[in-house]
Amino acid sequence: MSLVLDDVTLTYPDGDGRLTALDAVSLVVPAGTLAAVVGPSGSGKSSLLAVAATLVTPDRGRVVVAGTDTGPLTPAARAALRREHVGIVFQQPNLLPSLSAAEQLQVMAHLSGRTPASVRGRAMELLDAVGLAELAGRRPHQLSGGQRQRVNIARALMNEPSVLLVDEPTSALDHERGAAVMDLLARLTADRGTATVLVTHDRAHLSRADRTVTVQDGRLADPVTVTAD
Repeated sequence: MSLVLDDVTLTYPDGDGRLTALDAVSLVVPAGTLAAVVGPSGSGKSSLLAVAATLVTPDRGRVVVAGTDTGPLTPAARAALRREHVGIVFQQPNLLPSLSAAEQLQVMAHLSGRTPASVRGRAMELLDAVGLAELAGRRPHQLSGGQRQRVNIARALMNEPSVLLVDEPTSALDHERGAAVMDLLARLTADRGTATVLVTHDRAHLSRADRTVTVQDGRLADPVTVTAD
């Protein structure tokens, strides 16, 4: 399943007028593809990620997640869609200090109505996929910054999302650990068939992405024409 943004415009109140955050943005990210979105601060990258996550409703245009047009959905239905089909990797891992790495993943199952114990096997599978199976019992303070970010990525994949949205995953990491995280995201995208959008200021690792698009003043530098489903 892919992620589609079709002619999306988003504005915010700005005094007596409106500030345009996204201006007629169209973007298609097929399953198994890692798209990196770059641009200066204030260019619209974060707004694009928020719209793709269905956390913000655009003024105009379509957002299609895993084949579902999110426009007609109620807020409750959007929340359910996010739980089932969207994984979000936040810039800061925000791991719960009292939980082990495995428990960070298992608690995601609880939010989806499953018991943490019933999904321990999947949690361990994902920790193994990100190279942390041997550290499953460690709490956040016992992990390095790169390791915490790997737990963050594994947690976002816990509910088998169709779409993976990643916000500045290397911003707090040195070059070597940043490269390792980007390699990991590229591999997981291909292996698990997610449509992955990664927002970043860091141009050092863009070779890992299948495609790079630039946002400037709310517009894509290489706009994509979207055909009807």
